[in-house]
Amino acid sequence: MRCSVVAIGTELLLGQIVDTNSSWLGEQLAAAGIDSLFQVKVGDNLGRIVATLRSTLEQTDAVIICGGLGPTHDDITREAIAEIMGVELEMNDEVALVIEQMFTARNRRMPENNLRQAMVPRGAKIIEQRRGTAPGLICPVGDKVMYAVPGVPFELYEMFERAILPDLLMRSGEASVIKSRVLRTWGDSESGLNERLVGVISELEKVGNPTLAFLASGWEGIKVRLTAKAITQQEAIELIDVWDAKVRSEVGEIVFGVDEQTMESVVLDLMRKKNLTLAIAESVTGGLVSGRLTAVSGASDVFRGAVVSYASEVKYEVLGITNEIVVTEAAAKEMATGVRKALGSDIGLSLTGVAGPNEQQGVKVGTLCVGVAMPDGSTKSMTMHLPIGREQMRQLSVISALNFLRNEIEAKT
Repeated sequence: MRCSVVAIGTELLLGQIVDTNSSWLGEQLAAAGIDSLFQVKVGDNLGRIVATLRSTLEQTDAVIICGGLGPTHDDITREAIAEIMGVELEMNDEVALVIEQMFTARNRRMPENNLRQAMVPRGAKIIEQRRGTAPGLICPVGDKVMYAVPGVPFELYEMFERAILPDLLMRSGEASVIKSRVLRTWGDSESGLNERLVGVISELEKVGNPTLAFLASGWEGIKVRLTAKAITQQEAIELIDVWDAKVRSEVGEIVFGVDEQTMESVVLDLMRKKNLTLAIAESVTGGLVSGRLTAVSGASDVFRGAVVSYASEVKYEVLGITNEIVVTEAAAKEMATGVRKALGSDIGLSLTGVAGPNEQQGVKVGTLCVGVAMPDGSTKSMTMHLPIGREQMRQLSVISALNFLRNEIEAKT
């Protein structure tokens, strides 16, 4: 069974409303083992809606249409569906009565245009409205089907779970599950990952299941997504496990997490496991690292605090660095040692660099120096040259520094 989603509304195209419905539906369809081919947005224009639905139906077995079922003049989903079905719209008295009763129960006057929502294409099956005034529709088109639901998320969710999903599964004639696992990586480019995994990708292309895709996610790293289809969830997981191991055998050292894990949650879990505490000295990032760490629930049992040493004087007076040039590996080491001592932590992490727009003390924009002071008093540092662009460089500094810390902890403790 192949099912696509068409979201209707000019406001979606203008960016006035974010289309969360399509992503939610995609997730639900995948969990039910129903292939999702397209997710399309189209404005409130009858001709374009009809053309979009027709072209989508040609390539899929079912289409879920979100929105355009309201009472106003620009709610024209019903008209578009009727045109595709080749039928007229008819007033459904039962739906009209429910709408009237809803207004009566709320002690409100019902504008006459609300009865537009009771106009139903002949031959369509009603999905009873329970949370709003507009009903949903199940509309057969030959051996295919169109489902229409309101664009209001909580109304859509309820109708999908109650009526659409059961109908899709019945039509599919089979039960299957689609399961995905995302391996999060940091330390190589998308093209570099592709090159390292070319053998695995070649094997997967031959077997066809699971599939592998790269998702470049900026300062969250590059994600490698494995997606398997099977009769049961356990079978899908077992299939993914096999190929997860194959991927890790090629790039294992740069895989830092899975699915919803982040670099900061992984670092915190690692330190918690090893009973270590952390203090941070931030310059170039101005508190971003601390903010990301403290956004993780339970961070307080690992993270002691931070010194945002943005001004050079703070580096000298609070952290005790002796280097005149503050963006060097030597300065980063002294900052890490200083914050470890000042806050009484097991490990100190420091970041100093130049985000721009201009170079400082002869140091080029995009330069990041990271320092780590370990429990035994040893220090290590690294210089990185990150993409230019103030915000991008600062955000990339966060994950780069935490990844450096992760590697050092794993190597030395």
